[in-house]
Amino acid sequence: MKLPRRNFLHLAAGAAVLPAASRIARAQVYPARPVRIIVPFPAGQASDTIARLMGQSLSERLGQPFVIENRTGAGGNIGTESVVRATPDGYTLLLVGLSSAMNETLYKKLNFNFIREIAPVASIGGSPYVMVINPSVPAKTVPEFIAYAKANSGNINMGSSGHGSVSHVFGERFKMMTGINLVHVPYRGGYLPDLLSGQVQVVFGTISTCIQYIRGGMLRALAVTTATRSDVLPDIPTLAEFVPGYEASQWYGVGAPKDTPAEVIDKLNQEINAVTADPVIKTRLASLGVDPMSMTSAAFGKFIADEAEKWGKVIRAANIKSD
Repeated sequence: MKLPRRNFLHLAAGAAVLPAASRIARAQVYPARPVRIIVPFPAGQASDTIARLMGQSLSERLGQPFVIENRTGAGGNIGTESVVRATPDGYTLLLVGLSSAMNETLYKKLNFNFIREIAPVASIGGSPYVMVINPSVPAKTVPEFIAYAKANSGNINMGSSGHGSVSHVFGERFKMMTGINLVHVPYRGGYLPDLLSGQVQVVFGTISTCIQYIRGGMLRALAVTTATRSDVLPDIPTLAEFVPGYEASQWYGVGAPKDTPAEVIDKLNQEINAVTADPVIKTRLASLGVDPMSMTSAAFGKFIADEAEKWGKVIRAANIKSD
């Protein structure tokens, strides 16, 4: 049967708008079922706590469960790869952080490319680390510590959470920028006992881990790693006040498999930004040492790429290899 030309063009025009209409409908109903947020680190860590806080808030806002699933191993790469391989429909998300970006350089044989295969959805916040020393070290300021380290080159131990960990790489950047020689001592079970006993003299650690010992006088905080002072430790200077250009922070956000529909990413971005702007959530994040950091998905993508390049240079210069 032949269709009149007018009817044919009418049908063709209708068909052309169907994809756009279906995209709009898909965005309107998303999420229509539970959403998984894969956390590539163990339960109880800061990343897990942040993911659960966000998941609960998103569940309340969007009316569907956001279920946290810890999928650990290989420095976060196992959980990340599971999201890379997931269907790009917005129902499998990834809690991303600085280690996600650093792993691109740290691991030589990955089965995926984080920058290309995980779409940036939204940032959550940034978190300063704190440079702490055992009080047996006769230094009360960063310049005094640098002078002491130069006078005792190779005799000061710097603890970390492991080879290629955030605390390790932050310390290596400090060493490179100051020209001092610290002996790296990696720990798998936690560095605090040896730091408190004085077997390790300096650590670049999370504020949440160290703050009670700082307040109790068992550790001495010399500086925070971010460009501005921390609200939690307002009297502690920044490293940049003594080492110009030094800036380092842990950060957290949400990613999704590449090719996830743009309208789904936009909706999640708006909702996550709304969650981090909530005063109650801000207070909860502050208790974890995290300052909310809202961005568009595009801005977050550029931020991740910049961080990967910045810390990749440190990893290569220090010849850091994964365990």
